[in-house]
Amino acid sequence: MPNRLLIGLGGQGPAGVLSAVQSQGLKLDLYERYLSGLGGGDWTTWNSPAGAYVTLVAGEAESIGAVPMFTLYQMAQNGSGNLSGLSSSSYMGNYWANVKLMFQLIGDYGKPTLVNLEPDFWGFAQMQAPGGDPTLLSALVNSNPDCATLPNNVVGVAGCLMTMGHKYAPNAYLGFPPSGWGAPTTALVVAFMNLVGAQNADFIVGQTLDRDPGCFETMNSAYGCVRNNTDTGWYLSETTATTPNFTEAFADILALHTGIGGLPVVWWQTPLGVPSTTPGGSAYHYRADFENYFLTHASQLTAVGGLGVVFGVGEDHQTNVTTDGGQFQSLSRAYLAAPAPLP
Repeated sequence: MPNRLLIGLGGQGPAGVLSAVQSQGLKLDLYERYLSGLGGGDWTTWNSPAGAYVTLVAGEAESIGAVPMFTLYQMAQNGSGNLSGLSSSSYMGNYWANVKLMFQLIGDYGKPTLVNLEPDFWGFAQMQAPGGDPTLLSALVNSNPDCATLPNNVVGVAGCLMTMGHKYAPNAYLGFPPSGWGAPTTALVVAFMNLVGAQNADFIVGQTLDRDPGCFETMNSAYGCVRNNTDTGWYLSETTATTPNFTEAFADILALHTGIGGLPVVWWQTPLGVPSTTPGGSAYHYRADFENYFLTHASQLTAVGGLGVVFGVGEDHQTNVTTDGGQFQSLSRAYLAAPAPLP
């Protein structure tokens, strides 16, 4: 990849990212897709033979000259925030088998691949661990032969993910996604992720926002756009005159970057909504300013440790690359014409 802030597309939203890339003539560095178990699902069954989706996505990424990125979201199989499976031999046995298959298929691909390891899980683990101590939240780990020497707790889970990745997919770059909501302060989140061992990975995943801010402003529960019973504070200001703003958001990212091993940051699930002075919006057309601001202020991202940013949706009814009125197409082309070099 070139020595500049990398850009990509992905998410769990409507199919057609590849066709949009092709029809709009987009140039991507990263091409991301979920490997999800949410709601009792099992990503290994999406294609045949088992796990073939990994090979399919890697092939799609290569066809457009991009590096594949996978978001492993398998810990949510019992429901987001339900960590009861950690003590279940059947649940964790299946979990480790699927992780092994994922890494084996990435290893078979043989080319650089990014893996985003279990968004949200670490935040829920921090909230549910006694005293916020990951060593005190039990998990079945060393029954997995690949991780026989690791502890049976959440620290062991993180260590096992890295151990298996290094063993079966040496071509993979691994990143943990800190959850800012896992504790009252960023400093506490940093401390927890270091106890987990996130500083031993290859990068940090910056979790932008899983919905367009405008969707939260409508408080549309049908699309999961109700958080903390508020419709304010999601749309960031471009100036420091009002809060919340991008300067504050980047300060939090810098704290994660410097606090967790100085690892590079890849922003993920960054909304594609179009800026507007009118709050809200409608399905597929909610307002947001992340994409516009990120791609027109890219040097601010590299200044806080940024390596790349992946734009995508966390729910099907958000603005996507086919409904943004050509915003990503025009902004990405303008950015690539004058990119932000890495330090």
